[in-house]
Amino acid sequence: MIETLRIEGMAIVDRAELEFGSGLNVLTGETGAGKSIVLGALALLAGGRSSAQTVRDGDDEAVVEAVFDTSRLPDLEDELAERGIECDGHELIATRSLSRTGRSRARIGGRLVPVATLAEVFTGRLEISSQHGSQALLRPEHHGRLLDRSAGLEALRAKVAEGFATLRRLDEELLALRADAQERARRQDFLGYQVDEIDCANLDVDEIERLRANRSRWAHAGRLQEEGGRALAALSGDSEGGDDGVTDRLARAVRTLEGLTALDAELGPLAERFAGLQDELRDATFDLERHLSGIEADPARLAAAEDRLHQVEQLQRKYGESVEAVLAFRERTAAELAGFESVEEREAEIVAERARRLEALAKDAKRLSRGRAKVARSLAQQVEGELGGLAMPQGRFAVELTPVDPPEGMPCGAGGAESPAFVFSANPGEALRPLRAVASGGELSRVFLALKQALRESDTGMVLVFDEVDAGIGGRVADRVGRMLAELAAHHQVLCITHLPQIAAFAQHHFRVEKREVDGRTQTRITRVEGPERVEEIARMAGGESIGEATLAHARELLASRSAP
Repeated sequence: MIETLRIEGMAIVDRAELEFGSGLNVLTGETGAGKSIVLGALALLAGGRSSAQTVRDGDDEAVVEAVFDTSRLPDLEDELAERGIECDGHELIATRSLSRTGRSRARIGGRLVPVATLAEVFTGRLEISSQHGSQALLRPEHHGRLLDRSAGLEALRAKVAEGFATLRRLDEELLALRADAQERARRQDFLGYQVDEIDCANLDVDEIERLRANRSRWAHAGRLQEEGGRALAALSGDSEGGDDGVTDRLARAVRTLEGLTALDAELGPLAERFAGLQDELRDATFDLERHLSGIEADPARLAAAEDRLHQVEQLQRKYGESVEAVLAFRERTAAELAGFESVEEREAEIVAERARRLEALAKDAKRLSRGRAKVARSLAQQVEGELGGLAMPQGRFAVELTPVDPPEGMPCGAGGAESPAFVFSANPGEALRPLRAVASGGELSRVFLALKQALRESDTGMVLVFDEVDAGIGGRVADRVGRMLAELAAHHQVLCITHLPQIAAFAQHHFRVEKREVDGRTQTRITRVEGPERVEEIARMAGGESIGEATLAHARELLASRSAP
């Protein structure tokens, strides 16, 4: 509910602060005193349109601010938390400012938000019934939510909306997959060719290194044999010429040193070291001889090695600078190729999942349609019954369930298989038509009141604002309207602008709006009236400016009768 409403610089209001209470709050006053300014301030908070003409002459901006008690609206607190707005101690401050240049700003919980966010947050929580105000009853898209709420179908409605959205997402994903199918097929063929080309080469890093070594050996076999032979002769000596080689000379040096150790003991370790070199040199010479004996020219093997290495070099030019890089490229390409296969699997999964969800959505939509058809009849009967007590005995009300034209491949729309709409006829012989087309301001307020009365048990915790609800009525009808507002106020906070004392007397909180002149300027003053002041205000409403003792007595009696159990 609204705990406090502050208005500054708006129309003829310099500054006003109202502390509303739970239950029924009424605002009374002479015509033109400024009651509609309060209505306009509330409409701004509900996200209504603004005009720079609203700003009071001489002021730079108009400001409307309200403190809401959210303790009865955990769903609102959850919604605000998702937006990053916290309710400190179940209190929420909402502000709307309007500059003289026409610029409008909104804040919720101290955070600057788009003005549209006000409507998103307060739709279904702050509703204004006025011919010129923000009227949810005139928006057909709101009718379905009201109908479903009254029947306890909100969870099913949300399930239908979720199922519809899921199908749309699946269709979009499937469409994207199929739209890319041709390009994907071309890419898949190309990647497959690359993987096959590398796989056919059967690359092995060690094998390629061996081939490169062998290719050089086979290509230069003659030189290796000739020059290697000279190196071997230098080591082992020339058997034909009888020249000593390095190994023979080293052997003689070892023997000489070993003989000298008898004369110089320190030569012993050196002799041992040279003896070790002799053994190692002998082994190395043997290995060299064996290696050279295995070298021979082999044109066929050389040609095969050249072909194999040419194949590898071609792959390296295309896919990487080394065999390792080519193999890494192959792994990346194979992974991408496997991804295409998973796309095909995903497409099959989507088709199967869509069929399951389509069947489930169709069933849920039928359940929702049956529930709506049942509650539409009972709601229409209840509203018509209430209208009879509101001076509209000939009024007819109905809920039309117009089938929607669903998107192709869908069993329903996001809101179900039909679009609920409230239709009304105030007079006999007139066809039922949309409320906007046939209802006057007063009729609309009474239809709104009758509808809220019918929904009061299922639709609680709102702020309901009524204006013109007393247009064209009086007497017992006014008493009935007042009682209905009081009953409604047991489930909601109700704010009502009224000219009738029969209605005002039912209020728990009564505010008087009056216009006065201060320093040559007109100002609106809003005060809470209690006790004798309230008796005088009820008397003024009942008897005009000339208030006698009889009028005061009538006012006291009226108030006493409204407060009686």
